[in-house]
Amino acid sequence: MSTVDNEQLRQRLADTRLVAILRGTEVDATVAAARTLLDAGIRTLEIALTLEGAEEAIAQVVRDAPADALVGAGTVLDGADVERAASAGAQFMVTPTLSASVEYAVRQGIGVLAGVYTPTEIQHGLDLGCAAVKLFPASALGPGFIRAVRDPFPEARIIPVGGVTVDTVAAYLSAGAFGVGVGGPLVGDAASPGGDLAALTVRAVSFAEAVRAS
Repeated sequence: MSTVDNEQLRQRLADTRLVAILRGTEVDATVAAARTLLDAGIRTLEIALTLEGAEEAIAQVVRDAPADALVGAGTVLDGADVERAASAGAQFMVTPTLSASVEYAVRQGIGVLAGVYTPTEIQHGLDLGCAAVKLFPASALGPGFIRAVRDPFPEARIIPVGGVTVDTVAAYLSAGAFGVGVGGPLVGDAASPGGDLAALTVRAVSFAEAVRAS
């Protein structure tokens, strides 16, 4: 698999509308959780670079992922992070803020989901050419914020992240969210040694059904 550009990432996010975020504590457990998500039908994954050995985890998941999957790197802070993530096989980048990594990845033709919080940052991220922006932490603002922002910016592609649960997926999507990003409420303990992969499968199916129904 190779990197996707922002137009390709935009199209894929529009199709899947769900990004599963793995902030694991150990490589093998993270890989097992990622494979479980893929087996459950989740097709867009983000593996955080905060994991020691994240490059190895990304490489293993990319190697085994089906052709229609997208595997990205999260917590990408600078150009060096973009390079090491892409070298490991990451197909797109996710940032916590509008850090230097955003413009660097855009210049390299790599799709970016850029972290934002305010309307000004949302507009700036989209002006840079990002496929979409990641509103974080979304739970502090709620679906109403997305609805309000999209009144003046109807084309804004906003993906809320942080505190999105299976019960709030519909509210965010009906408010105009481009998709949702989900970490803990979906992954739980599955990306840590001894994590419950069977429970992860159940949650993955529930989230996928919630997205499809919205």
